[in-house]
Amino acid sequence: MPKFAANLSLLFNELPFLDRFEAAAAAGFNAVEFLFPYEFDPEDIRARLKANGLHLALFNLPAGNWAAGERGLAIYPNLTAEFRDSVARATKYAIALGCTQLHCLAGIVPPGGDIRAMRKTYVENLRHAAHALADNGITLLIEAINTRDIPGYFLNTTGKAADVIESVEAENLRLQYDVYHMQIMEGDLTLTIDKYSKLIAHIQIADTPGRNEPGTGEINYPFIFDHLDRIGYQGWVGCEYRPRTSTFESLSWFRGLKRAGP
Repeated sequence: MPKFAANLSLLFNELPFLDRFEAAAAAGFNAVEFLFPYEFDPEDIRARLKANGLHLALFNLPAGNWAAGERGLAIYPNLTAEFRDSVARATKYAIALGCTQLHCLAGIVPPGGDIRAMRKTYVENLRHAAHALADNGITLLIEAINTRDIPGYFLNTTGKAADVIESVEAENLRLQYDVYHMQIMEGDLTLTIDKYSKLIAHIQIADTPGRNEPGTGEINYPFIFDHLDRIGYQGWVGCEYRPRTSTFESLSWFRGLKRAGP
């Protein structure tokens, strides 16, 4: 059975954020991930992780004004200084929380945006971030995101992500593969996972349509989980879905896997 991490930005929303760590541990998770920690003192988060025996698998670099619809800073030539500040801020949190993976959101291409200039900036920014994080043993991740949920998102297929990684040429830059996003954009899930397995350091899941829990849509998750075991995938699988009802009810698939054992 793969190693699952509860995404505390989407799961256990019945509770205040800092109380979700205990709920995740009680549900049987050994790790968590979330979008952003920056509203909280890192020591408060660290205390919740330690108290509940949880590993922090992942969080994101600051991504601009999230409430206003911004989804990353890395592609904009005029925001290079702000991006570098975001890397420094995220690094401080990662060190304090013992987190060894950070995800960098790319950003949304504005109407009439210069794609070549943005790609050049993106590669340069990722190269800077990867180098800065390598000194602290942290892996930088990029993720392709579907353009139905985030229209205009710069990085939207696995092949494009792999091409960027090749251009950056950093040993600690890897791929975050989201099954939900890539089912929408390209399909061929297990074949794509196989093709890019050497680049994939983190996987996230949700079903389509609806971005709800496994078993509520068209994706054959039992087959995918078995496939990850067959190919020896060792990374975390982040449960980044929206529960269709309550979080507890949405975890019936997870409880079934735990009962079935390895």
